[in-house]
Order: sequence, then structure tokens, then C-alpha cells
Amino acid sequence: MTIEVVRTKIHRVRVTEANLDYIGSITIDGDLIDAVGLVEGEKVQVLNVNNGERLETYVIWGERGSGVICMNGPAAHKVQVGHIVIIVSYAQMGLEEARGFRPSIIFPDETTNRLRP
Repeated sequence: MTIEVVRTKIHRVRVTEANLDYIGSITIDGDLIDAVGLVEGEKVQVLNVNNGERLETYVIWGERGSGVICMNGPAAHKVQVGHIVIIVSYAQMGLEEARGFRPSIIFPDETTNRLRP
């Protein structure tokens, strides 16, 4: 038996851009991608704290230190600049492995989207 568990979580970052004229995805500051252990192209769920929307998309690398969190393509209809989102990825694993697994969770500064010292 396998179950799906939280693998990574970027907790409460502010959307800095929403770009409808793009094929899709979420652009995330490269520092945040590395800090939490995401992979470019990885499927993520985006949870919008402001309106309760939940959507799935994939990660695109953003400029390091920029604080960028940009919803691209159709997902840009689901968020507004300034909204607070939580970005989560999941992994499938066996029950015993899951019991010992600890997700990578970061809590960036909510106003700058940068890692806290």
C-alpha cells in the first residue's frame, strides 16, 4: 500500500504577479525552491488563503532573491497580486516509510517572500 504525504511546503507567501498570457505554472524565487527542495517542473498545489481556491500547477524557476511568486496562465484567474498562498508538493510512499518521513517546510517573510535569517 502507498499513501500520499506532504513532501514540501512554502507557508504563506505573497503573490507578486499574475500573468494570464503565459502557458501555465507558478514562478517561484529560486532561493525558496532550493530552500524547500522543490524541483523545476514539479507538480504543486497552490492554496489561496484569501479566497479558498485550491489549484494544481507546476514550478518554474524565478530569479534568486527577487521574492517573485507569479501565477501564470489560467491559474492567474484564481489569484490576485497581494493574495497570500501556501505552496505544497506531495510524494507517494509506503506506509512504513511515510511514518518516518518528515516534510521540508519553510516560513518565508510574508511581505518580502524572502527566507528569514
